[in-house]
Amino acid sequence: MSNTFTSVLFALLGGGLLLAFIRLLKGQHGTDRAVALDTATLISTNLLVFIAFLEGRSMLIDVALVYSVLSFLGVLAIARYLDGGLR
Repeated sequence: MSNTFTSVLFALLGGGLLLAFIRLLKGQHGTDRAVALDTATLISTNLLVFIAFLEGRSMLIDVALVYSVLSFLGVLAIARYLDGGLR
């Protein structure tokens, strides 16, 4: 892969991660913050997969899969809490 493509991809993913963290800190509602957290975990998972591809380490793919499942469960827990908790 070309160095230019790699640099542009890292810059775009890093910029998106930065914007997601800003939204996480300055979100006005809990739902805004939950969406920002989900977006940040999605972008960081993509970064892990891309690094695994560049380095040729398949173990990072497994880490990314576990991280994405835990992120999904966390978002479900946050959504349930924001909806009013257990009934």
